[in-house]
Amino acid sequence: MANNLQSSVVNTSSDHSEKTWIWQGFPITYQSYGSSGPAVILVHGFGASWRHWRKNLPVLGEYFRCYAIDLIGFGGSAKPTPGTEINYTFETWGQQVADFCQEVVGSPAFLVGNSIGCVVVMQAAVDYPDWVLGIAALNCSLRLLHDRKRSQLPWYRRLGASFATKILTNKTIGSLFFSQIANKKTVRKILLQAYCRQEAVNDELIEIILKPAKDSGALDVFLAFTRYSQGPLPEDLLPILPCPAILLWGTKDPWEPIELSREWANFEPVEQFIPLEGVGHCPQDEAPELVNPILRDWILSKG
Repeated sequence: MANNLQSSVVNTSSDHSEKTWIWQGFPITYQSYGSSGPAVILVHGFGASWRHWRKNLPVLGEYFRCYAIDLIGFGGSAKPTPGTEINYTFETWGQQVADFCQEVVGSPAFLVGNSIGCVVVMQAAVDYPDWVLGIAALNCSLRLLHDRKRSQLPWYRRLGASFATKILTNKTIGSLFFSQIANKKTVRKILLQAYCRQEAVNDELIEIILKPAKDSGALDVFLAFTRYSQGPLPEDLLPILPCPAILLWGTKDPWEPIELSREWANFEPVEQFIPLEGVGHCPQDEAPELVNPILRDWILSKG
């Protein structure tokens, strides 16, 4: 971890404008609200950005020093070449979050993740326990295409998943596939599947998802992650967390079914498993009026 905080952070104009932090030579974008209380870092899911927390930052910032960060490869952050400039793994992103705690936040923090962001914050806690006070996971990615999970599928589903992963290693095919999904109509359709509250899928949200997909390097990051079928599973990390955790889960999530995760409540670090009735995959954006009070009260209870 670097120690020169002054040279690694660039603040643009006002307290609530997007900020830039230089990490390992790459620009990383983030946003912050609040100037007192415990530190809280919000970590987005696949294909999203800090703006997916736009309904949470100002509210939580009334109680905490609250930050939302773009993982390298996503949002407004740099998208260096996979394999040569950087490896897009949970270990990499976990280190990024821990370094952010040290270099920007300046103290340990509570980490809040959504989807793959949950695995990121768990990895950060396991690898850098001195910098993490607690974990809140919202609709954690089950990583159903992981090699170990795939081996448990029926042969026909296992074969299909393996074929889909391998075919995307072809740059031409992968590029065509990416171009087909990185458009307004398709993004809206995908979001309407993920969100139970359809009114939450608006033009602002679609633009938040689409804009980074136009960046140079976005295709390579997409293909690298779709091929990433190794690394940790949530059930590997949860039992060895060195800090308390809570799990929030939208009961209408079509991608990460709540039934497959309920047993995680039995892991010792997990203090609460909270179903969010009638909510989909991204509760922080779909139902902030449910999520914000839960996060606020839990973090305050640790104070």
